[in-house]
Amino acid sequence: MSNLVEIQSQIEKLQKQAREIKSREFDKTVREIRVMMEAFGITVKDLTSEKSRGAKPKVKQIRAGGTAKKKNTSAVPAKYRGPAGETWSGRGLTPRWLAALVAQGKSKEEFAIKN
Repeated sequence: MSNLVEIQSQIEKLQKQAREIKSREFDKTVREIRVMMEAFGITVKDLTSEKSRGAKPKVKQIRAGGTAKKKNTSAVPAKYRGPAGETWSGRGLTPRWLAALVAQGKSKEEFAIKN
């Protein structure tokens, strides 16, 4: 079995080989990249834009008819405010704080935010 000194020596040799290969192939790789950029009309600006840095596309939902619908991503203003400052837009499931107050006999409208 190899000892630590032998393994470190092998690592050093491999790292040296990697540096040599990288320096030999660098110019060739840059030329290939430039050719591909030219072929596809890619600019440096394209490479640094949000679109190319892995920005996620907007999620689309597929409706029953098979057509795509953009997901609503805008914030909805609050319609209800609880005694501790909690808010709810009125969409989705009723929050626990409001459900508990309604169970105590209060009305949902008591917590409606007046404009």
